[in-house]
Amino acid sequence: MENLILVLKAVIIGIVEGITEFLPISSTGHMILVGHFIKFEGDFAKLFEIVIQLGAILAIIVLYKKKIFNSLKSLNPGGMGFKLWSGIILAFIPSGIVALLFYDKIKELLMGPVTVAAALLAGGLWMIYAEKKYRKNKKTLKIEDVSYRQAFIIGLFQCISLLWPGFSRSASTIIGGWIVGLSTGAAAEFSFFLALPTMIIASGYSLLKADMALSGIEVASLVIGFIVSFVVALIVVDRFISFLKKKPMVGFALYRILVGVIILAFALFGIL
Repeated sequence: MENLILVLKAVIIGIVEGITEFLPISSTGHMILVGHFIKFEGDFAKLFEIVIQLGAILAIIVLYKKKIFNSLKSLNPGGMGFKLWSGIILAFIPSGIVALLFYDKIKELLMGPVTVAAALLAGGLWMIYAEKKYRKNKKTLKIEDVSYRQAFIIGLFQCISLLWPGFSRSASTIIGGWIVGLSTGAAAEFSFFLALPTMIIASGYSLLKADMALSGIEVASLVIGFIVSFVVALIVVDRFISFLKKKPMVGFALYRILVGVIILAFALFGIL
């Protein structure tokens, strides 16, 4: 029975990761909150969350395989691929430095339901303001045209999600993209591409630090969670891009605010 419960928890968290990783609602925040309520916490849960993030990353590679392949064919200086990936690397540097200096301490101090709820609430309010003020200011429509200055500033915005768990990497980078003049589609795609080195390096670093002997059912749960997060992310990202071309993101912001308020109310009345 315990084995079945662990597998069910793996499926639930895999679905949560696949849905939330690339939406501006914070996958880390939702996994912390859902994990708390279904009692999926501890060292194995932390390792599990790292592994299934790689499933979501694989979904981006599959969905954008043509653009990734074409960019890798033009890595010569002056080529489209060179500009795109050097911009991605430049954008990654600020969060890489922040992660090395502060991330372990932040995980220790701020990875809890209340701080996550506050981040969801604050990020939702800022998203409403930023969309109203900056979304129409679109000068850059394709990620191939993102300048190094724009890329670096977006990278600075990504640091917010590291410093405040629950804020959302996707939300912070899309807001940063709006502010520097990217269209919503270009900001979202740049956020997806920036996720590749960010999450692969972060996951690899965490896996190298992990020192755990896993049972057979734990290995099976990791595999199941990876597959679930991959399949769900594959569906969600494709739908998300289609949604962004037609609709505003205020719905995501209102959802964040609602969840944040509910969790803070739970904490206030001692339910958490």
